Amino acid sequence: MSPETLTIILSAIGVVLTLTTSLFAAGAWMVRRIDDRIDAVDEKLSTRIDAVDEKLSTRIDAVDDKLSARIDAIATDVTDLKIAVARLEGPPRHLLTASR
Repeated sequence: MSPETLTIILSAIGVVLTLTTSLFAAGAWMVRRIDDRIDAVDEKLSTRIDAVDEKLSTRIDAVDDKLSARIDAIATDVTDLKIAVARLEGPPRHLLTASR
């Protein structure tokens, strides 16, 4: 093999290695950059979701407390109503009692 041919082959191998290395480095840079952007968006969305979750939890707790109070009031009213109905439907009162 002549020195010119050997030089051409070595130059071609060098060019291929250089292009492969630069493509790999560019791909790694792009992946790192995309990961950074995804992490930033993930953090932003997590913050917003946590804020919405806190807001909804507060509203749900308020509604739960309000409904619990209303249900307790209705339970008291129903108990009073049961007592009133029991008094109305109780055994008939006799005007004269046989005590002998």
